[in-house]
Amino acid sequence: MDCFRTMRQSWIFPTTILCIYGFFSMMKPSEPFIVPYLTGPDKNLTLSEVSNQIFPVWTYSYLALLFPVFVLTDYLRYKPMIILQGVSFLITWLMLLFSQGLLAMQILEFFYGLVTATEVAYYSYIYSVVSAEHYQKVTSYCRSVTLVGYTVASVLSQLLVSLAHVSYFYLNVITMVSLSVAFIFTFFLPMPQKSMFFHKKVGAETQGSAHKDAVALEMPGKEGSPVSQEECDTSESSATSERQQKSLSADPQQSSLVLRVFLQWCQDLKECYSSNRLLFWSIWWASATAGFNQVLNYVQLLWDHKAPSQSSQVYNGAVEAVATFGGAMAALAVGYVKINWDLFGELALGIFSVIDAGSLFLMHFTNNIWLCYVGFLIFKSVYMLLITIAVFQIAVNLSMERYALVFGVNTFLALVIQTIMTLIVADARGLSLTIDIQFLIYGSYFSVIAGIFIVRSIYIIYSTKCKKVAAIANPNSNEATPVECIESTKL
Repeated sequence: MDCFRTMRQSWIFPTTILCIYGFFSMMKPSEPFIVPYLTGPDKNLTLSEVSNQIFPVWTYSYLALLFPVFVLTDYLRYKPMIILQGVSFLITWLMLLFSQGLLAMQILEFFYGLVTATEVAYYSYIYSVVSAEHYQKVTSYCRSVTLVGYTVASVLSQLLVSLAHVSYFYLNVITMVSLSVAFIFTFFLPMPQKSMFFHKKVGAETQGSAHKDAVALEMPGKEGSPVSQEECDTSESSATSERQQKSLSADPQQSSLVLRVFLQWCQDLKECYSSNRLLFWSIWWASATAGFNQVLNYVQLLWDHKAPSQSSQVYNGAVEAVATFGGAMAALAVGYVKINWDLFGELALGIFSVIDAGSLFLMHFTNNIWLCYVGFLIFKSVYMLLITIAVFQIAVNLSMERYALVFGVNTFLALVIQTIMTLIVADARGLSLTIDIQFLIYGSYFSVIAGIFIVRSIYIIYSTKCKKVAAIANPNSNEATPVECIESTKL
């Protein structure tokens, strides 16, 4: 019994439970075939209904829920929101299995928006129950296990569809079982006693106040002399009055706490984004993530357009598995690349964004489904490479609390951009473009991103070279004359 209690109090137990939850919540073999399922005989929806009326609901829901969920996650200390994510998963897949009609699928997308909004609880929970010395390990475990779960699900789904000819409905049944297992494990997670913002010192003030009340009559005076009876009476009266005042002002204090936390967030964000380097890395993060999520959300519709699932062999699961593995390998490779990221980082963002744009143009212009698959593999692997670099560059000089804020704000901005893109390009109330034309727009979007960062990287490299010339010409000055700058470019 003591051994079990000790294990629960160590970092291993909560990490293990969270990893089990992460694996089974991502082990969704139906996900690579969600569009063939919706447009097939089970749901009998059209590609335009899925693209223009159903999928946009997820984007809008995610945006609307992200900020309140972010605040509640920290205030409620993570575990309740992980349980809420488990419940939302189950509602989503129950509706996917047994509901019919356009409206039902739109309601389903709202709950899936809640699922994705509560992901912040999964990725931040572990930092509240383990010490800082284990952060690197637990982060690696929790993120890796989700990639493993997604890859296993993709491979399994492709094998079941291609070899065993299992219907898409039963893929959703397997997903439902996996999500049920994940939901059960949420109740075994220990309840954190602290959080990043609202509960930094949970119980400390209360315990300190109680301790002061208990020993108030026994404490010596300022100079070590015994406390007089009059001082005791005054102290007791003061303590009673203070407790009454605290009781009467509990709600205002709570409101004051929320306001203080919010003001602290604003101050921290102002200081973080005052750095041009961090600002532009964040701009890339938000803009590229918006485009990536949009592509990821609609790529199955493009595949179904190029090779209709009702009349062609579908390899969505295999492609998703290879793309996820390629992305993981690309992210892993970042740790072994030795580059001056301050000087060449934004150039890398620009060049690789060109590759992303080219892969999207390939997916638009080709009629060959295999070339379309290859374009997606390149696109996802390159994005995973770049987002890993961006996360590292932003996090390297920030505290955990500030990184969480920047991460949240960047994600929110990405969703705002994605929502605008969805409303204009995909939504039935906007241009309602066909899926093929949508990918032409997405390719153009990444071309703009690439252009911005290539131009800025050239400016950074040019300015750095000018400063070096200035330092050589005049060690006491950091400025170079225009003539010196021009001459330096000829070297």
